Amino acid sequence: MTNLNAVEGLDALTRSLAQRTPEQLAALLTRHAEPLARRPAPTELRGLASALWSYETLHQLVLHLDHPRLQVLTATARISQERARRAAPGPAAPAPGADYQSLMAHRLSFAHLATEPVPPEDVLAALGATSPGRTRTAAETALSALYDDGLAAPTEDGAIVVPPRTPQLLAAHDPGPFLADAPRPAPDDPDGPATPAASVPPTSPHDESRAAAATLAATLDRLLASLATQPAALRKSGGLAVREIKRLAKAAGATEPHTCLLLDLALAADLIALTRTPSGITALPTGAYDEWLARPPGARLAPVLAAWSGLWDIPTHTPFGETPTALVRGHDRHAPALRHALLAALATVPHGAGAPLPPLPFTEPPEGETGGHTPWTDLLRAADWHRPLAVTHQPMAGERAAHTLHEAAYLGLAAHGTLTPLGRALLTDPQSLDRPLADLLPPLLEQAHFQADLTAVVPGRPAAGLAALLASAADRESEGHAVTWRFTPHSVRRALDTGHTADTLLEDLTRASATGTLPQPLGYLVRDAARAHGRMRVLPAACCIRSDDEALVKELAAHRALHDLGLRAIAPTVLVSARPPAATLDALRAAGYAPALESDTGTTTAERLPAHRATAPAPTRDPRAPLALAHRLLGVPAPPQEVTKTGEA
Repeated sequence: MTNLNAVEGLDALTRSLAQRTPEQLAALLTRHAEPLARRPAPTELRGLASALWSYETLHQLVLHLDHPRLQVLTATARISQERARRAAPGPAAPAPGADYQSLMAHRLSFAHLATEPVPPEDVLAALGATSPGRTRTAAETALSALYDDGLAAPTEDGAIVVPPRTPQLLAAHDPGPFLADAPRPAPDDPDGPATPAASVPPTSPHDESRAAAATLAATLDRLLASLATQPAALRKSGGLAVREIKRLAKAAGATEPHTCLLLDLALAADLIALTRTPSGITALPTGAYDEWLARPPGARLAPVLAAWSGLWDIPTHTPFGETPTALVRGHDRHAPALRHALLAALATVPHGAGAPLPPLPFTEPPEGETGGHTPWTDLLRAADWHRPLAVTHQPMAGERAAHTLHEAAYLGLAAHGTLTPLGRALLTDPQSLDRPLADLLPPLLEQAHFQADLTAVVPGRPAAGLAALLASAADRESEGHAVTWRFTPHSVRRALDTGHTADTLLEDLTRASATGTLPQPLGYLVRDAARAHGRMRVLPAACCIRSDDEALVKELAAHRALHDLGLRAIAPTVLVSARPPAATLDALRAAGYAPALESDTGTTTAERLPAHRATAPAPTRDPRAPLALAHRLLGVPAPPQEVTKTGEA
């Protein structure tokens, strides 16, 4: 039988959505942007209601419910199903050995999907929140939040309807007692000893976050620069090979787990793309990388940290028996909710009261003497309140949580067992990190201090132009609070190879000098290297044309139609061409000749047409799109300026 109440529930949700303003509906679309993006864009409110109550979207949304909202939703779903069974009981279960038709008739009755509207008083009674007080207020607030998120809808007479799949989805969830407030990870114990002064960390979370952010910015810069110089090849089975991870970790000056973390974050932030080439799939920076280099350090880290908050993976966590890898699309839908839960739990811990992170590799800490309570279990218990379905309900809960917290500490979001100001900003809004990051990282320096020992020191983070100039003519020697480069004959020759002359290089270095002058030894070094540079010449030749017929070779060299090849005779039977083999072959054939392609071993090579394909990064979402879609769904004309912007987009 068809569940007509489910259809009526969609009607109630559609009416609820229609009563919202465009701004309210746009806020709903923004909150649920990720799960809704996996479905076709709705063209009417009824389609949006169906998308919100589909099983796939519903599964993703309930993972991000805190304890009060999940308890209200679970209680409503169970009462609704009980009322539906009493109102229209399904057929009795077939007896053992029943025929196939009887089994299918019972299965297709959809009794497990039946729902009925529930009076709010019944839900409050089930939660023990009938009396005025903190519990009732929390339950009513949670119900209002479910209405706002489209996970429940009010009927015309004030009853509550929930998605028909909710009882099935939450059937295994044990609601337990209703808790209006989150447990504290570090509960106050009036009978316990006071916190000794020696236990207060010597540095503040702000200082720890500043140091971590500076290290992170430098490490990410080196990692992407190495990837731009030598793209990394992926395995046929997917992901980077261990040797590639080791190479990039050495270039970045980071551990292999942290290198995997930064690679996955750069991929999620569209700084890296996976490109298919004839030799396989390679990872290399995208066009957004050049724009990224021109930003200040804080603006560079903002998209990377925002990507961490929504990443469907814990990159530093490799389950036992698996091989560490990177640049593999994650499938852990619980990871974003787990991060939010742990950060929200740490946000309640004051400075000096946090417990140290468990060491890695993780092992379950021993139970305490009183009821198994330890700082670690208290933290997980508090995190459970914020996202009940994403923390201890998942396999390897402690191990996953420990790796997540170590990632947060490495990214400067947590320190000393509590959140840093940057972590609190990420918890509030992952898309608004520019200001807190600008406060953490000082502006880039445009000048360096050149010294007589042939070194250049930048007392801070160098700007992209200064770093490129020094890297072209010197070798990076050390890095920390100050960055040091050393000039050598080899490094100066490298700058001359790129087109510099002694005069232009000295002029550029002088402009970059904090004193406006250069030490005399550096000037001598540059001019000595310039005098030795170019004493021998290497002529460019993209390919050679060989023939035993010397007359034919002379004919080709003088042929006007082949002038664009830049043919030059280097022997009576050999010409060099300035164009690649494919272009040279095409030109010779167009001129009426019949050349053959020869390999480096002297054998004739069969020609195959190359097939090059590139994978572009996913387009960035337009922040104005949800509001424009809300206007269309509600049938409300958009403001003139909004219409113009949408039309331009």
